[in-house]
Amino acid sequence: MQNPVPSVPPVPLDRPGVAHAVVVGGGTMGADVAVVLTRAMCHTTVIEPDAGRAGALPGRVAANLAAIGRAEGAQRLAVVPDLDAVDWSSVDLVIECIPERLELKQALFADLCARARPDAVLASNSSSFPISAIGDGLAGRGRMLGLHFFMPAHLVPLVEVVMGTGSDEACADALIAFMRRCGMVPVKVRQDLPGFLANRLQHALSREAFSLIDRGIASAEDVDAAVRFGFGFRFLAVGPVLQRDHAGIDVHAAAGATMYPTFCNDDHPARCLSERAADGRHGMKRGEGFYAWTPETIAAERARYDRLLRAGLDLIAPELPEIQP
Repeated sequence: MQNPVPSVPPVPLDRPGVAHAVVVGGGTMGADVAVVLTRAMCHTTVIEPDAGRAGALPGRVAANLAAIGRAEGAQRLAVVPDLDAVDWSSVDLVIECIPERLELKQALFADLCARARPDAVLASNSSSFPISAIGDGLAGRGRMLGLHFFMPAHLVPLVEVVMGTGSDEACADALIAFMRRCGMVPVKVRQDLPGFLANRLQHALSREAFSLIDRGIASAEDVDAAVRFGFGFRFLAVGPVLQRDHAGIDVHAAAGATMYPTFCNDDHPARCLSERAADGRHGMKRGEGFYAWTPETIAAERARYDRLLRAGLDLIAPELPEIQP
């Protein structure tokens, strides 16, 4: 028999230091989510059945915690092989980070509904599937939410708390408060439409960017430069809404009236993306995408990327929520 819908959100969620969170899946995202939790001294159990991955996970988490001056958080991490190894009576929050297959997620959530306390929040990090689809037909959907992190989760402050059909807003607010105490910047997405909030904004930009490449108006390198060293550079300081107040809403309204009719409005990916998806030029993992990659250039690029993200974090640190165990 499945647990009933909780009448109130779990109180411990707003205090990471006394909460117990379970992360299901110890891959790249699951490991980084574990860093987010343990840096706030949250007792964190990662479920990872692969022995090699499970064995490497504590060292990876510890290294990332040490790099941000939170080495003591490593003591709060446990790794177990399966759901049976968890004391579910103590669990306040579950974060699913398993592969992006809907049937796997649905089966997992059905199992979690039977195991977890009725007041435990059940969250999915899925970027592909709405929590409404994952929890479809299950009792207790009020406590089910999307909790969408961005890679690398311990360096990118944003996390989306996504409400699905039947999600309890009090549960969403409790999860938002918890994530803020973990040092994240949570945003509430009131409907789990495709792409949620941030990815919809990102893909709207990308659609125009790749259309410009398809039309021969700009190269891939020039598109990247225009974003990174132009308006994208300012996004560290302001978002698109606040930037309009800076520059003048009347100016931007007039510019939009001129440009909007010429924007790409395709309902399918650009040719330059579709061709690469079809012929195997999938980026770093295949050695070629829009750029050519070798093991050496991949290592250098990832080091550069992480270095700049950490530098950006240092710049905005005064505006980030304080970690509150």
